[in-house]
Amino acid sequence: MAWEERDGALWRSFVFKDFSEAWGFLTRVALHAETVDHHPEFTSVWNRVDFRLTSHDAGGVTDRDRALADVIDRLAGQ
Repeated sequence: MAWEERDGALWRSFVFKDFSEAWGFLTRVALHAETVDHHPEFTSVWNRVDFRLTSHDAGGVTDRDRALADVIDRLAGQ
């Protein structure tokens, strides 16, 4: 599944083997997001992580969101 653009945001879900794998992935995303000062909205339920990327100050999806989506894909091994 690729990123989907809807409601002024990029959306994607990732499914992992278990909670630990999902949490490790989220940790890697968080460390990167902090370095680029662009923090994603996400939910995590056991082995699934859902993202919603948008630039609130710009009122929608920007190049920063697309760049973060690319990094998230790489961190997930996609």
